[in-house]
Amino acid sequence: MATNSQTPPLIQVRDLTKSFPIKGGLLGREVASVKAVQGVNLEIRKGETLGLVGESGCGKSTLGRAIIRLIEPTSGQILLDGKDITKTKGEELRALRRRVQIIFQDPYASLNPRMTVGSIIAEPLDIHNLFNSKKDREDRVKQLLDTVGLRPEHINRYPHEFSGGQRQRIGIARALAVDPEFIVCDEPVSALDVSIQAQVINLLMDLQQKLGLTYLFIAHDLKVVEHISNRVAVMYLGRIVEIAESEELYRNPTHPYTKALLSAIPVPNPRRHEGRVILTGDVPSPIHPPTGCHFHPRCPIAIENCKGEVPQLKETRPDHHTSCLRVAALGAAPGTQATL
Repeated sequence: MATNSQTPPLIQVRDLTKSFPIKGGLLGREVASVKAVQGVNLEIRKGETLGLVGESGCGKSTLGRAIIRLIEPTSGQILLDGKDITKTKGEELRALRRRVQIIFQDPYASLNPRMTVGSIIAEPLDIHNLFNSKKDREDRVKQLLDTVGLRPEHINRYPHEFSGGQRQRIGIARALAVDPEFIVCDEPVSALDVSIQAQVINLLMDLQQKLGLTYLFIAHDLKVVEHISNRVAVMYLGRIVEIAESEELYRNPTHPYTKALLSAIPVPNPRRHEGRVILTGDVPSPIHPPTGCHFHPRCPIAIENCKGEVPQLKETRPDHHTSCLRVAALGAAPGTQATL
């Protein structure tokens, strides 16, 4: 489904923060905290795929799970169709689970080895009481198996009898069982062979067209994200540093971290790889993140103000937002970013 800036948002995230306490001492008091997500603001439009990229440990999966309340956010708001779901409890939260689902990264660890495929896929149906008889339940499971490209006779088999790609299809069928509107795809192809990755990506895209789904697609592979996403958000150490339409971001990246990520994409002939950006140093600890802009210790264009001032996401081009003091100061004049 094509989307544009006028498409209404299904998900709105406002100043979302998630910290994990670190306890120590004899009394087990909190001595520090891991600041996994810090003040994230973004929108996910109905029918689109928003890609979320960044280095390992930057908070991508934590953000995705917090959005669907799989883990509880520390502060901030999450709006689903304009309604804040951060305080939802009881039966209302149970109803919310039907609208939002997740596909996990590891197709081996995310399926219970003691349950048959039929039981795994039917579990959401049982929880939400979505069938009138055992035959209805079985028919629905077989329909879901067919939808994801598996055979109905697989219903009585166990996860160990399937390949990684087939297991991920089972995970997708489980997510689809309750007819969700929004699905967090948490690196769903990173554990699969390249040829199988393409099959799963195509399946997800076909399902989006047929069912009108909205995705948050979390991944490391920037080429996969470019292929499947309408828009892409770049995350660094718990913050969104850039977000734009997919084609625009890959053609005209403005944040220095985004430029470094894109320059690291492998090319067929490495000798022709021009403009490679090599970042110095390691990713700082989320326990003690740098002051100001989190990226400033590794940034090739950082200035003194970057150490103390937290940059905000600002529109530097139409529907293209960047969190960088230098980029904001230079503005969005054509060709300006190339001089950074």
